[in-house]
Amino acid sequence: MTEFLPLESTLREFTQRGDLAHLALLCWACCASGLLVWAMQEITAAHRRYEKFVSELARLNKLFEK
Repeated sequence: MTEFLPLESTLREFTQRGDLAHLALLCWACCASGLLVWAMQEITAAHRRYEKFVSELARLNKLFEK
């Protein structure tokens, strides 16, 4: 008896039962979730850069008001 990797045994189980549509849906959901996490990280980083930019503008405004 050969030992299978967890992914291989999962794929084998799906193909034997004919649940390829569920496997495709699982893959799609994983990819979509990964893209969502990546997008949220990028939005958070952009927000931090914007906040830093606005605070620097405020600092310059205070400097030139005097």
